[in-house]
Amino acid sequence: MATYLLIGGNSGIGLATAESLKEQGDDLIAASRSKENLQNLGIEVQDFDAESPGELELPDSLDGLAYFPGTINLKPATRLTPEDLMTDLQINAIGALQVIQQALPALKKSGQGSIVLYSSVAVQTGMPFHASVAAAKGAIEGLTRSLAAELAPTLRVNAIAPSLTDTPLASRFLTDENKRKAAEERHPLNRIASAAEIGRLTAFLLSQQSAPLTGQILHPDNGLSALRLLK
Repeated sequence: MATYLLIGGNSGIGLATAESLKEQGDDLIAASRSKENLQNLGIEVQDFDAESPGELELPDSLDGLAYFPGTINLKPATRLTPEDLMTDLQINAIGALQVIQQALPALKKSGQGSIVLYSSVAVQTGMPFHASVAAAKGAIEGLTRSLAAELAPTLRVNAIAPSLTDTPLASRFLTDENKRKAAEERHPLNRIASAAEIGRLTAFLLSQQSAPLTGQILHPDNGLSALRLLK
């Protein structure tokens, strides 16, 4: 049984990850702005706000950390303000680093800790109106590779870069069947990923089943970033 720290995760991918890890019998500690769904799984949840992370109460040893807070702030670049960009950077990247800094002593003590962060398909695949989120998630990819090098061989650090995923955060893009169908057809596999699918991938990266992987950006995006189909 492993002990993992989940930051955020009261819904969507985070909650799916918690459910997957609980099924495996792992011990979970969580910190989130909202708590009810995690508490319903029997998980103790501390207060956490990604815009101003406070001090966390942590055990002496942790086997892994997953940081789920994120944003989907889509605007034309001409309408972006410095405040927009700073908010996206704080929630996605700066908050992640602040949490990692706090958790490092406990993660190092385990001797085989794993950190999982989240990027976006928009970093490697240019998309209109994604300038702010792509910049913030690009920072996550740089942080992932840098920390993976710095913390090896004791800790592993990887990131997941999905495309649009069926979560509450993305729900406004999937409000009716026409929107969902259009979103699916933008992907070579004609589908979008579920929160449960990305949650299982997160659980895999946290576990020692993924022991050879570090410094990697995984792309569970139904082929969007890598394939162009002939039509």
